[in-house]
Amino acid sequence: MNVLNRLDSILTRVEGWLVIALLSVMVVLSFLQVILRNVFSESLLWGDILLRHLVLWIGFLGAALATSNNRHINIDALTRFLSPKLKLAASIVTNIFAVVVCTVLFNASLTFLSNEISDGSTVYGSIPSTYSEIIIPIGFGLIVIHFLIRIASTIRQLLTKEPG
Repeated sequence: MNVLNRLDSILTRVEGWLVIALLSVMVVLSFLQVILRNVFSESLLWGDILLRHLVLWIGFLGAALATSNNRHINIDALTRFLSPKLKLAASIVTNIFAVVVCTVLFNASLTFLSNEISDGSTVYGSIPSTYSEIIIPIGFGLIVIHFLIRIASTIRQLLTKEPG
């Protein structure tokens, strides 16, 4: 279990640093675009396109981070009335469901990426769109990994001691 926690910690740290780096690039690029437009009546032609795709990257990395910190979308209306042990069991069931959904979406994103490659889609000029869209299967893959680690951790907690 220690290996899983270490893997989760490393992934979370890398995801966090990537989000910080990408967000920094977005802020600088946005500021540069505003200055160029308002002061020089110019702009970077590819700037807005890059910003749009960076939002996609930050969204998926942020979703992976949220899952890692157990802050993903969660409806806890019914679990409030459960005993601590049943809460853990419900958490396992809902996380398994989330893994199944994210695995389906991961497979669909691989199909989407494959179609984009075969179509030869580009983002700007001759830059393939797969450079920006690769985050979709990577993001779903990271989310699945984080959910699987949560499931293993919760099962261990359920089996080793009385929660609470």
